[in-house]
Amino acid sequence: MCQEQHGQLSSWVRAPSTPQNIVLRSRICLLAHEGLSNNQIAQKLKTSRPTVIHWRKRFGEAGVTGLEHEASRPPHVNRIEESLVKTIVDTTLQSTPPDATHWSTRTLGRHLGISHMTVARVWDRHGLQPHRIRTFKLSRDKQFVEKLTDVVGLYLNPPDKALVLCVDEKSQIQALDRTQPGLPLKKGRCGTMTHDYVRHGTTTLFAALNVLEGTVIGECFSRHRHEEFLKFLRQIDRETPAGLNLHLIVDNYATHKHPKVKAWITKHPRFHLHFTPTSSSWLNLVERWFAEITRKRIRRGSFSSVRDLVEVINHYIEHNNTNPKPFRWTKKVDQILEKVGRCKEASVTQR
Repeated sequence: MCQEQHGQLSSWVRAPSTPQNIVLRSRICLLAHEGLSNNQIAQKLKTSRPTVIHWRKRFGEAGVTGLEHEASRPPHVNRIEESLVKTIVDTTLQSTPPDATHWSTRTLGRHLGISHMTVARVWDRHGLQPHRIRTFKLSRDKQFVEKLTDVVGLYLNPPDKALVLCVDEKSQIQALDRTQPGLPLKKGRCGTMTHDYVRHGTTTLFAALNVLEGTVIGECFSRHRHEEFLKFLRQIDRETPAGLNLHLIVDNYATHKHPKVKAWITKHPRFHLHFTPTSSSWLNLVERWFAEITRKRIRRGSFSSVRDLVEVINHYIEHNNTNPKPFRWTKKVDQILEKVGRCKEASVTQR
């Protein structure tokens, strides 16, 4: 290695903008120049011995430029007989192993006497993912079409001089405190948190999402009854312009249909409740916002008390309202009904 090559490799290692793969290759060559063996280099850089040998050879053949690009490789052709492909696909779709609910590449490979990589290639080609599953539930609400049309109509054609608010409660939010401090995120290592925790109680978040603006009116309560729902309705009444009608999209929870709630709604004619069909929480956009606060702030949080949890939730709502981003509903009623029809047909076929 000449002095010019040594200088170039050293500059790559020092520069913060150098891609990490180039840095690794440069360090391999610099350590080799210092006289370290392949095993010592691999151990020091936490890489494999074949990798060290490969890039030392590339440097010897092409110099510094050989480290900047991968060598072109001839296309690898690996044809699998169609009969074997059919066997793999049919076995995956039509059977299960005796000790599990689904096949893995290795269990199916052992069952058929082939490589697990062959199974993986066939699954990838045919879009098969036995390890994954999606949940669903078809609504049996006799007024499904009417309620669906009502709610989607509010999303796509909101009434004039009115606000459309998606209202729901996220109950039983646990204030979980980890038993030990976790390690922070760093290069080459994700953040950590203990698998166990201490429970400090729960809270219920009542939220009303403004469909047009994306702002949220929220309040945490210790319980989840019609009394708390009435308090939240009064809060909505205070925090919204008095001259606008309020169309609230809610689910079929008994709290929302309590006689005292109905009486309060009757005395406040600007409030109008619109109920989603049963088993159709996906139709309420505030559920999408609940998913955001769970993913961004609650799931990986550590809270020493319920009060600490409530403060975090309130801070998230304040931050959300300073730069709100509304969710846009795009599906029309006929598109949803068409998909529901396909699901019902598939359900009948499977039976």
